[in-house]
Formats: sequence, C-alpha cells, structure tokens
Amino acid sequence: MSSPDAGPPSSTVADTSRRTAVLDVALTTFARFGYRKTSMEAVAQAAHISRPGLYFLFSSKEVLFRAAVTQVLERDITAVEHVLADTGRPLPERLVEAFDQWAGRYIGPLTRDVTEVIEANPDLLGETAETAPRRFEELITAAIASETGREAALAVAQTMISASIGLKHQAPSREFFLERLKVAIDLLAR
Repeated sequence: MSSPDAGPPSSTVADTSRRTAVLDVALTTFARFGYRKTSMEAVAQAAHISRPGLYFLFSSKEVLFRAAVTQVLERDITAVEHVLADTGRPLPERLVEAFDQWAGRYIGPLTRDVTEVIEANPDLLGETAETAPRRFEELITAAIASETGREAALAVAQTMISASIGLKHQAPSREFFLERLKVAIDLLAR
C-alpha cells in the first residue's frame, strides 16, 4: 500500500500526460482545418492513437474541441497569474509579459489560426469563452490597482486590453506586437 504522500499512480500521470498531448494536437488540427472540416479520424491520426481510443477519451468532436480550448486558456491564465505575481519586477515589464502570454504567443501564421478557430466557434465553448477573458481582465486590473492604487485601474486595464486586441490584428509578428504594446503600457501605466 502506498503512502498518501506518494502522489498519483504513474498510470494516472501517464494518462493525464497523454490526454494533454492529445488536446494539444487536437487544437493544432482544428486550427489547420477549421472546426467543421476537422474529423475525429484526422485528430486521431495526428495524435497517433486509434479513433476508438480518441472516442474513449472524448465522446464527441464538440467535447474534444471544448476540452482543447479550455486546456489552452487555463494554461494561459496560469502563466499570466505567475507573471503578475512576481512583484519584484516593475509593473510595466510584468504587464507586457502577461499580455504576451495571453495574446502575443498567438501571433503568426499557424498560431493566428488557433485564435480564429476559437473566435469562430464561441457557441461550442459555453462559458469558457467568457470566463477566461474576464479572469484575464481581473488579473490585469488587480495588478494595476495594487501597484498604483489608482481608482481607475479597471478603465486602464480595459484600455490596455483593447489596445492589445487592435495590435494583435495589425501585428505582422510577435516582436512587432510586443514593441507596440510596450509603448501603450508605458503610456497607460504612468
């Protein structure tokens, strides 16, 4: 019998790792072909598992899509929380990195497709499409308020988010996005 401190059995860790890998492959496949043209067979082939194995993990394409998007959004929010919690760094630097984790890494040919497939299918995502952006806004607002004490922290956060959305659609590269975003944050975080 294992002790309670031994952690999860290795098969559970392997199952979780496999599920995570399948969800990553699924999101890439959805991004490449779009939601409607992506089949469970295509995802299974890309993930190097059988179609019945994929159906064992996810009962339908909709469930798979929702799980893949939820995983990436949760990963993004966790990264943003980590970046903003590092109060030893200047606020503007943390904000730029937080926006990079949230949006900047989705700038580029294939990564832009990820954003497009998510934005084109909000009805499939349920509340995830609303809760993750709301949580991001809360994190940015809290970071600004705690550092500056500004009552207008929400308005500043919302303006930064709006600027990042506009830049994301204009940016030919992640570097361009970050360069322009740094200017916007420096102006707004004063």
